[in-house]
Amino acid sequence: MRFERLGILLLGSMASLIGILAIPNPWIQSVYANEQFNSEAQEVCPTPVLSRLKRHRLATGETVDSIARQYNLIPATLLGMNPILQRQPIAIGEEILIPPHNGIQVEIPPGRRWQEVAKAYHARPDVVFEINGCQTQPTVLFLPGVNWSPKGPPIPALSVLSGYPLPQPTTIQMGYGWQLNPVLGQVVFHSGLDLTATVGTPVLSVGAGKVAFAGEREGYGKLVVVNHGSGKQTRYAHLDNIGVKVGQTVNLGDVLGTVGTTGQPDSEQPHLHFEIRYNSDLGWIAEDPNPYFKVRR
Repeated sequence: MRFERLGILLLGSMASLIGILAIPNPWIQSVYANEQFNSEAQEVCPTPVLSRLKRHRLATGETVDSIARQYNLIPATLLGMNPILQRQPIAIGEEILIPPHNGIQVEIPPGRRWQEVAKAYHARPDVVFEINGCQTQPTVLFLPGVNWSPKGPPIPALSVLSGYPLPQPTTIQMGYGWQLNPVLGQVVFHSGLDLTATVGTPVLSVGAGKVAFAGEREGYGKLVVVNHGSGKQTRYAHLDNIGVKVGQTVNLGDVLGTVGTTGQPDSEQPHLHFEIRYNSDLGWIAEDPNPYFKVRR
């Protein structure tokens, strides 16, 4: 269950910049600088993503979340492509650029090759090459599947979130990051882990904290959100029953509810959708839960 809900700016994590800075203003014409297409590439390669940007004029009542949903994108993509969205309130009447895919735009520093940039962001070179129109010497790259983040990758707080959200470790139905959603039949950004469990299995808090939300939310179904120390937050979705209230203090291992199938699960098999997020100036940003669990294996 994936997607960025709760009316908050819900963003995904990204790899270390390694000295490479995202472009503050995405000018389309820079895509074509130094492009060197051979005749074969011109026939088989798609038009570069950055030449297919759409324009959207901001209207009253719109939010980053609502615009992202309109174009089937995640908020992180819009924030990275359009710095004006990082300011509050949103400037009504301004135009923003909408890419056809989720990802970020990156300038290639002088003396660097585009392959080095792709590697720094853990992006597949073959995919990057094709989606950028098979340019051999681009000055700007669009990196699909990479999420803009205001502060770079988060630092896991292993001492704060030291537990496991179920009584016993289980299999992962759907991992964190870009995954094939079997229900939609599309590759989507999955902001947590889907942990296999039978309906009625107790759901446990992975650390001490305070309940920030306990109720129903679109997509998530019955959801419990717990705020922890060190700017961390955990989310437990698709619950059958909720056993805590907003404002309640919980400890490591306390029962928050039980596994269910409410909301819009990513598969028919019952599971707990579990997320870890970290606080930033732009809201709660999705964080990969895997480092927390790998330490205990």
